[in-house]
Amino acid sequence: MATTGTVILDFGAFPGASHATVAVTGQAAIVAGSLVEAWLRPVATADHSADEHIVETLKVVAADIVAGVGFTVHGLNTNQLNNPATVDSDRPARVGRQDQQVRDLGGQGTRIYGTWTVAWVWN
Repeated sequence: MATTGTVILDFGAFPGASHATVAVTGQAAIVAGSLVEAWLRPVATADHSADEHIVETLKVVAADIVAGVGFTVHGLNTNQLNNPATVDSDRPARVGRQDQQVRDLGGQGTRIYGTWTVAWVWN
């Protein structure tokens, strides 16, 4: 039978971060070859509603298995929105609204904040 549980993944206070981790310990029977999965569970936290868990651009994975101990849950922001800025570097510019030149910062500054419910299973 599979072992299951939940943890709270915390990206910190606003404005938050693009990556957060939480260690799952106390898994004495886990081995290096165990299959581990993690996913956002739509259960409200102090910071986010269940609906926000469904629509947020958050990827959750389980990795870094330590035999007899546990694993790490990683949360990553997958948002691809870009924050425009005035042209002041060697990056190519594009024409923005009202014919202003802006440059594409490649998603810099996209962050997630607060706590999120993550479910996991391994066998």
